Amino acid sequence: MSASTHHYVIALGSNRRGRHGSPRQELAAAVAAIGGAVMQSQVIETAPLGPSRRRFVNAAILIESAESPPELLARLKRIERSFGRRRGRRWDARVVDLDLILWSGGAWSGPGLTVPHPLFRQRDFVLRPLAAIAPDWRDPLTGRTVRQLATRLARLTRRASPPRCSA
Repeated sequence: MSASTHHYVIALGSNRRGRHGSPRQELAAAVAAIGGAVMQSQVIETAPLGPSRRRFVNAAILIESAESPPELLARLKRIERSFGRRRGRRWDARVVDLDLILWSGGAWSGPGLTVPHPLFRQRDFVLRPLAAIAPDWRDPLTGRTVRQLATRLARLTRRASPPRCSA
């Protein structure tokens, strides 16, 4: 990696067919469109958040790019639009969702972009795939590794689950 090249983590999600086919095929096409992938997680299936009723497929990729965070975000938004993503209801069904989660430069804040992604620590569908490809990457705000964040979220989720009744 040269001095002007950065590593970025991108979270990908889909729960609607598009011109590339099934949601899994949409994710594969999105990875190809993004380019520069160094590592890619397996695709996982997750329950939807919000009003959508369709299950999502999610993955994470680690890429190398010379782009700044705002330049990369602008390119990700262009890719989403080229896949048919339209602005609409938050968390609705979508062909592809591309989120910039982390970058090797640490924290970034500017108009329309905050890195690390403000909600990634609370999202199993981001942390699980991310932990598979970059478990030792440290969150620049908390100092915790992705593995620690994933473990902590799993523990909190188990605690919040209602107790099971035995027959």
